[in-house]
Amino acid sequence: MSMKEVCCPYFDPEFENLNERIYGPRVCVDNESCEKCTVVKVDSLNKQDLLLQVVQVLTDMDLFISKSYISFDAGWLMDVFHVKDQRGNKVTDNGFINYLQQSIVTRRELKNSGELKACSEDTVKAEPESTSECTAIEMIGTNRPGIFSEISAVLAEQRCNIVEAHAWSHNACVACVAYVSDESTSTCIDDPNRLATIEDHLSTVLRPTTVTDDEFKGAKTRFLGCDSSTSHKERRLHQLMLANHDFHEPPGPTRASFSSAASDSDEDGRRTTVSIDPCNEKGYSCVNVECLDRPKLMFDIVCTLTDLQYVIFHASITSHGLFASQEYYIRDKDGCILNSVDEKQRVTKCLEAAIERRVCEGVRLELCAKTSVGLLPYITRVLREYGLTVVRADIATDGGRMKNVFYVQDISGNEVDMDIVESMQKELEPLALQVKNEVPQRPTSIEKESFSLGGEPNRLSFSLVFDSVDLGSNQC
Repeated sequence: MSMKEVCCPYFDPEFENLNERIYGPRVCVDNESCEKCTVVKVDSLNKQDLLLQVVQVLTDMDLFISKSYISFDAGWLMDVFHVKDQRGNKVTDNGFINYLQQSIVTRRELKNSGELKACSEDTVKAEPESTSECTAIEMIGTNRPGIFSEISAVLAEQRCNIVEAHAWSHNACVACVAYVSDESTSTCIDDPNRLATIEDHLSTVLRPTTVTDDEFKGAKTRFLGCDSSTSHKERRLHQLMLANHDFHEPPGPTRASFSSAASDSDEDGRRTTVSIDPCNEKGYSCVNVECLDRPKLMFDIVCTLTDLQYVIFHASITSHGLFASQEYYIRDKDGCILNSVDEKQRVTKCLEAAIERRVCEGVRLELCAKTSVGLLPYITRVLREYGLTVVRADIATDGGRMKNVFYVQDISGNEVDMDIVESMQKELEPLALQVKNEVPQRPTSIEKESFSLGGEPNRLSFSLVFDSVDLGSNQC
């Protein structure tokens, strides 16, 4: 044994995280304090992005946050959330409560241990098993009618099976995170030459059609590799849309913005407003948001403020009937408040865009089927042929079955014609097409003059069930 080994002092590698292991996060779920809501309390030493991680867990578990109080003082973070399930009831299932508590603590521990790898600061491990042998692809580009159909067709032509995909469109931007596998082997695609070919074809589809558009938006395809752990999908979509500057109005005719396009029937005539005021006595900038309430609203706002490199010190979130009021006291990561007019305008626009991205109106299509190569491009092609464009998509595979959820609208921006639906039904025979009215429990949209996000506030839901169907020559 050398003298260096004898004399060198021992240092326990666990000592660095000792404070955090002792002081939290501690999670308490209380069903006694509030008559109508379950109260979730989280207190811990404050760590980077802890608030976002907690809100992310609540969002992933489909809990609706009706009220919240956030306080960060002297290095200690205390979060209080009043939550309900999707039916508007308290959370009473003990198994669900235990899973909620463990999820908040486990996610924090995984992040600190460095076990997670991702392209952004925040990551999660709880990804579906279906993505464990897939190649993850990120795409941003210029939005136009039929672009999701074109993306699906390109991947099919390149012998890629889409196992999971999530796509958003807003203003002149589109962002998509997809997980694909090799069509013949059902494993990830890692051949550099093949990946380069796929990237070239996708970049061509995503590229703007005119020089004017090219000056406004960029196109990008990025392969994340064959790793089942990736960043939180919805946060990543927010990041991609932000990187593509979807908060800017596209060139062309003047469009009604989300913040000023509230329907005349809205209660009290209230509209979405974002304001930023100084709080000089405390050294904060106060961000106030007033808008229609909806699920995942707090996540969208906290996610955007975090990605804009602002630290949330205090916050108060309340719901008033159909509307939400959210107040955040923030500073830049360097400790400064928002001083310049340009900085305030940028934050305001980014928050308005974050609120608007998730809002989809018109028609919701839900397709359940046995996993079948070529199914997705076939369906999107039929939608496109009937003058419908996909403005948002969520594709997932579980247990050999694929669940597809599309939000579609008429390409011209008009209300979807029911005669078109009947024609689609005949085209898709022998596939079963069920049509039913769906009235959301809470408002999820505001009328907007745009082909991408316009239409009736009341949505229609179509359920298409695919079992053993031979697509034959209809495959793309």
